[in-house]
Amino acid sequence: MNDALRFLLTESPDPLPLDSVDTWWRRHLELLTRFPAPADLALTGGFRADRLGFAFASGYHAAHRFLFPMLPADRPCALCATEPAGAHPSAIQTRLTDTGSGPRLTGEKAFVTLGTRAELLLVVATEGQDAQGRNRLRMVVVDAKRPGVRVTALPELPFVPEVPHAELVLEDVAVAPDEVLPGDGYARYLKPFRTVEDCHVHLALLGWLFQVARRSGWPEPVREELLALAVMMRGLAQADPEDAATHLALGGALDLAKRALERCEPLWAQVDAPTRERWERDRKLLGVAGKVRAKRLETARQRMAGGTEGGE
Repeated sequence: MNDALRFLLTESPDPLPLDSVDTWWRRHLELLTRFPAPADLALTGGFRADRLGFAFASGYHAAHRFLFPMLPADRPCALCATEPAGAHPSAIQTRLTDTGSGPRLTGEKAFVTLGTRAELLLVVATEGQDAQGRNRLRMVVVDAKRPGVRVTALPELPFVPEVPHAELVLEDVAVAPDEVLPGDGYARYLKPFRTVEDCHVHLALLGWLFQVARRSGWPEPVREELLALAVMMRGLAQADPEDAATHLALGGALDLAKRALERCEPLWAQVDAPTRERWERDRKLLGVAGKVRAKRLETARQRMAGGTEGGE
């Protein structure tokens, strides 16, 4: 942690321009060799970003490093869950079937973040239903260049347009047995991902805000509060993402971060115009999945009130 904090305090707060997602990835890889811990990678990647979109990309990739440490660190990956009917486990129709000559994947994903830049696709697929009629999900790693894989870029979003998104079509894609990750695809990977992503993306946000604060001469108490929030969020990023207690603490941490942002509002007048204008455009990102977070927090409260110590 201290190495990451010293980085934030001593590195130049003037970021090099990032003109594309490819440039972002090269800079992100440079940090990976120095900060292998996903939480530190998210924090320092955010600090190095010249805008919120690329800070988000660093946090998003760091979340994958935490949840999928078995994957090669030098290859960008993307989680592929959302389908035309949504991302709920019951909505997953992409199928993993054993044809006798090995597993095959067939299906569609409607919205894949960083999909056009990913080299490895983490595909949530169903093997069928269990006795209660629930989808039995698995997580499958697929090379984005494999025959039968088609990735199509989606139009830019009105905020963080630098972060690409894509549609994915899988047509009878051959899968090696060791590319089907061990464990339940929902309980082990998809369910905890939102918590892991929230922690790492907010670490990247705090790293980026601290850079803006240093560069723009924000008061020292404000900068110190941002550092304190980063230390708190780093601790949560290393906690069990399936434990209800983690969700309670994360709910409080996200609320504290929101209040800090509100107190910083008048200070944006000191920030250079391009950075300030991009922030006004991109801050909508922070409200994405707010309903999911609220539901997660309420579920955690109910579980803890009932004496259940496990996750949601």
